[in-house]
Amino acid sequence: MPEFVKQAPSREMQDLSAVENTVRDMLTRIRSEGDPAVFEYAAKLDGWSADTFRVSNDEIRKTSDRLPETFKEDFALCLNNVQDFAKRQRDSMSEFHEEMTPGVVLGQKLIPVGNAGCYIPGGKYPLISAAAMSVGTARVAGVEHVTGCAPPRPGGEGIFPHTLYALHAAGADEIYCIGGVQAMASMAFGRVGMRAADIITGPGNAYVAEAKRQLFGQVGIDLPAGPTEVCVLCDDSADPELVAIDLLGQAEHGPDSPAWAVTTSRAHAEQILSEVERQLKTLPTAEMAERSWRDFGEIVVADSPEEACVIVDKYAPEHLEIQTRDDDWYLDRLKNYGSAFVGQEATVAYGDKGVGTNHTLPTGGAARYTGGLWVGKFIKTVTWQRLTRDASHELAGPLGRMCEAEGMLAHAITCKVREERYRGGNRPKEVV
Repeated sequence: MPEFVKQAPSREMQDLSAVENTVRDMLTRIRSEGDPAVFEYAAKLDGWSADTFRVSNDEIRKTSDRLPETFKEDFALCLNNVQDFAKRQRDSMSEFHEEMTPGVVLGQKLIPVGNAGCYIPGGKYPLISAAAMSVGTARVAGVEHVTGCAPPRPGGEGIFPHTLYALHAAGADEIYCIGGVQAMASMAFGRVGMRAADIITGPGNAYVAEAKRQLFGQVGIDLPAGPTEVCVLCDDSADPELVAIDLLGQAEHGPDSPAWAVTTSRAHAEQILSEVERQLKTLPTAEMAERSWRDFGEIVVADSPEEACVIVDKYAPEHLEIQTRDDDWYLDRLKNYGSAFVGQEATVAYGDKGVGTNHTLPTGGAARYTGGLWVGKFIKTVTWQRLTRDASHELAGPLGRMCEAEGMLAHAITCKVREERYRGGNRPKEVV
């Protein structure tokens, strides 16, 4: 049985009905009233009073000129890494067609979505790198038009300069200074001058996440995104100092960001706990990280490597770090995680900012059934079929009878017509 050296307090499921109702009302108004509702919400929630949301090319140029070249070079490196990996993913996908049985050719095509809307949150931290992950990946996928959105800074100022530059450098065709639910709704419905998107992407607060959930179906979404998570799977060969700082590195995201450690050694677990407490005394973002660690942090001791895998797969963490004597043994067996960081040389921060893999990943246990954002999310995998007359005649009987078994008699007639029409080249005299 696993033993907790530190366990998060038991919590009842959060009541999100107020968030759901607020978002539903906002989406309804923006859908029915259009631009005036968007301007009203932007003024009320973001202090935005300008007469347009779209950022001009002149403003983009001036912002770019003010930023240090070092930042531009760093972002170029991150963008290049992300796009190179996305290209490899794209190359792993393929179109094909095959004659499956005589006269029956089935095929697969890959078609990029036409319009993508990519949201970059502000909040506590402006997630600059998210532009590479979403806009940059959409470009590799071949999306025809990409709209970028980011909220204004507090006080109604424009987009955080580094974020604005990143959106432009990553390839956004248009950039809008707009945040929150009103941004997601505007991208989905095509408000304030935007093209209506086929898919919307991007993390955000609880209201943004709920807006994506309610908009799904009218548009595609990348995936639901809740508070970020990290799980460090380790044994007593791992450096407790590194384990502790990697836990706190994610805990600083916000007061509800879970950080878990799973180890096979009780003594090692106690060392990790001591290190976390020691580092919190000097951590620059200790106010946020300490609250998250207090309420959501856990350290678990597993009886065996096999039990450690069971525990980790139950967590299904967004980010999984593996720091053990035999990292590959664990990597081969683990099934539920968003992205794995193998060995002490890898840290979640690398994936978050631009080592190449995408940082938009499943949270809240969603890694049980989905991976994260990738180039294929912007590409539709569609199928097609073509039959000879002989093959159509051959299939018409059994497939028509399947239609009849389901009670779908009009379906059955479409098969019967072909069975008679393609029998020896004769056309049926009458369709009954």
